Amino acid sequence: MSSGELVRHRLGPVSALPVGEGRAFAVGTEQVAVFRLRDGALRAVSAVCPHSGGPLADGTVDAEKVVCPLHNFAFAFEDGRCLNGDFSVTVFAVSEEDGDVVVEL
Repeated sequence: MSSGELVRHRLGPVSALPVGEGRAFAVGTEQVAVFRLRDGALRAVSAVCPHSGGPLADGTVDAEKVVCPLHNFAFAFEDGRCLNGDFSVTVFAVSEEDGDVVVEL
């Protein structure tokens, strides 16, 4: 595999991820927070808040962002930018395949 090539990781059944919530997964060397939004859409970002290490998977979510539960920094699902600070997180491609969550890193 060449540097920069994306690898697909199957994380388990979508049904194990409650609607409106997130879960953290160790994927290779990354910690990834995967969210199942109220409309069923999936989103994935870095699981650790860059501000002070907060668990983003435990944050509150809406269709556009996740808010860190420690200090309320909000990160856009579209591009990972912080909406109220000078931070950003990585956004990962995520999809449902055959009932499973699949993330690309």
